[in-house]
Amino acid sequence: MQHETRLSLPEPDTLSAEHSARVAAHLREYMGGGDITFADFLNQVLYMPGLGYYAAGATKFGAAGDFVTSPEVSSLFGNVVARQIAEVLASVEGGSIVEYGAGSGKLAVDILRALQKLDALPVRYQILEISADLEERQQNLLREAVPDLIDRVEWLTSLPRNFRGVMIGNEVLDAMPFERFTIAGDAVMQMGVAAKGDDFTWTTRPAPDWLEGIVRFIEGNLGKSFPDGYRSEVSVLAHDWVHNRGTALEEGVILLFDYGVSRREYYAAERSDGWLRCHFRHHAHNDPLILPGIQDITAWVDFTLVAEAAQRAGLDILGYTAQAPFLLGGGLEEEMAAFTELPVEQQLQLSGQVKTLTLPGEMGENFKCIALGR
Repeated sequence: MQHETRLSLPEPDTLSAEHSARVAAHLREYMGGGDITFADFLNQVLYMPGLGYYAAGATKFGAAGDFVTSPEVSSLFGNVVARQIAEVLASVEGGSIVEYGAGSGKLAVDILRALQKLDALPVRYQILEISADLEERQQNLLREAVPDLIDRVEWLTSLPRNFRGVMIGNEVLDAMPFERFTIAGDAVMQMGVAAKGDDFTWTTRPAPDWLEGIVRFIEGNLGKSFPDGYRSEVSVLAHDWVHNRGTALEEGVILLFDYGVSRREYYAAERSDGWLRCHFRHHAHNDPLILPGIQDITAWVDFTLVAEAAQRAGLDILGYTAQAPFLLGGGLEEEMAAFTELPVEQQLQLSGQVKTLTLPGEMGENFKCIALGR
């Protein structure tokens, strides 16, 4: 992966730059002259109350933000998801929906509208959102967009237990803090971050036993050792998150959407710098140590890890596919049935949305869907 410099990125506006400076000052104080693990660094720059990227008030989604998600591209995505949900709810008596990390609230709006048309509304549409700022935005959007359905919507503060229905997570796993490791000789090193003047720099330390154990397990699973200098990521939180939702699911399905690959692809030799990716004003780059607090930092998902966590929780793997075949096989054609009756301008707009959602060079191949069920 080629390292992309700050020079190729847009300059932040004054308010964003001031916010980033406050986050940087907090980090230097938090580090206390030493270093912290990269997972801890991510927890601070992404989730620190009032300062972190997801915990502060800047716009994240859509044209005015830093990146675009499938629900923001088109309501077609939520409409197809709703068709799958309707099938599950038809077989789960008294079933509800819980969405984790609902972003702008757009997916919730699209799903509720589509389920209303299908006469398949859930008993409750629950949202578990860790960002107070995003929760407020979701509430405002849902009250405005679906006022007749708002009584069905509930914001949770903790994971529901003995849940029956459908759990949804769209681009949730990639946003969780993850560990970054490197191989030095034949030793596993944990990567961290330290302050260096006004900037931040990478550090390494011998990996703790638990992290070394995970890396060695992956090597054993792949049947090969990582070479000297190899760098990548491990998402312990993603594993635990999937397992915990699995144990909370009494009956129904978990639908997870994210960009990712299988373990063999994830830790391939040509991916010797891992899958870490940053987004700032719709520019993607590889440097998480700049623009603290005002850029998104993610890593692609190891879907083999997701499957392992689900199986540990006693779930079945119902399906795993790229976004394009999920949409095409899930009812996209039916959603486009009235296409030729639309004005030309709307046809062009809808065609562009479908291409973005389904083409391999866009979201069609890199984004995956995994369905887990009990």
